[in-house]
Amino acid sequence: MRRIAPERADLPSIIGEVFREHGYEGASLALIGAATGLGKGSLYHFFPGGKEEMARAVIAHIDGWFEDNVFAPLRDNADPRAGIEHMFEATDSFFRSGRRVCLIGAFALDDSRDLFSGQIRDYFGRWVARLAEALTRSGYRPGEASELAEEAVAVIQGALTLARAANDLDIFSRALRRVRMRLEPPAKI
Repeated sequence: MRRIAPERADLPSIIGEVFREHGYEGASLALIGAATGLGKGSLYHFFPGGKEEMARAVIAHIDGWFEDNVFAPLRDNADPRAGIEHMFEATDSFFRSGRRVCLIGAFALDDSRDLFSGQIRDYFGRWVARLAEALTRSGYRPGEASELAEEAVAVIQGALTLARAANDLDIFSRALRRVRMRLEPPAKI
C-alpha cells in the first residue's frame, strides 16, 4: 500500500518532531524521510538547501505559531493582563504542559546555534519585548517590566528543561504558576 505524501505546509511540523527527538545533528535525512514518507529526492525538491533549510523552515513555522498565539496577543490585546494570561495558556498548550521540549531553545544550546542565531535571537527577543510591553501597559515601570519579561521567559525555558530532566511534569506546571503570580500587576501607591 502506497503512503500518501504530506503537503508542503505540513512538513515543518513533521520534520520538527524528528529534530525534537534526535537533535539537529542526529536528524539524518533517512530519519526525516521515514517520518515524512518522502525520499531524498523529494526532500531536496521541497528543501534544496537540505537539512539546514529544513531546520530554518521548522524554526519559521514555530515562530509563526508564537507570533499568532503569543506575541500578537501580548502586543494587541487592549487588556494587557488578558494578553499575559493568554500567553501562559498558549505556552502551556504548545509545550504540552512540559511534555514537549522547546526546539528553538534546543537549537540555541547545541552546535547548530551559529547556523540559526539570527532566527533564535529574533524569536526570544520578540517574546521578551512583547511581554515587557504588556507588563509596562499593566503598570510596571519599563526597566522593571523588561527584567520581569526576561525572567519569565527564562523560567519557562528552564522549567521545560528541568521537567524533562527530572521526568516530572509538575515542575513545569509549578514554575508557570509561580511566574504567573510574579507578573501580577504592581500595587498602586
